[in-house]
Amino acid sequence: MTNNMMTIGTLAKIADMHVETIRYYQRRGLVAVPAKPYGGIRRYDETALARLHFIRSAQWLGFSLDEISELLELEDGTHCDEARALAEQKLKDVRQKIASLKQMEFTLDNLVKRCRCSEDPQQCPIIHSLHGKLGLPAKRVEHGVQEESQ
Repeated sequence: MTNNMMTIGTLAKIADMHVETIRYYQRRGLVAVPAKPYGGIRRYDETALARLHFIRSAQWLGFSLDEISELLELEDGTHCDEARALAEQKLKDVRQKIASLKQMEFTLDNLVKRCRCSEDPQQCPIIHSLHGKLGLPAKRVEHGVQEESQ
């Protein structure tokens, strides 16, 4: 059980996250910054802890901080349709990732099997395939951003 009013250090410990993470969430507008009494330190209540648990749960489900911000704007309970739409989009994204991961698994499984069967030590199927022979669209990285090539 927590005390009604906690320092940010205590809040971070109870929420199992770093103080700087909480401050980052505050800068992003996800967690309120409590008033600081003159000459004192800010104190957080159970609402802040609940908010941090909400953020962590939403992140676990794959929501980005921007999406979490949208969900938090809808948390009064009267925007169920909008929250459902966000969750449906996230579900679609997750299903696409699963399909992609299944394709990756299939491809890697085949490469490993081909590697075991390869008679030519100069032409490793895995290395050869990674040189663009998988039939995948080539990707290029420019200024830290990955882009599909045409």
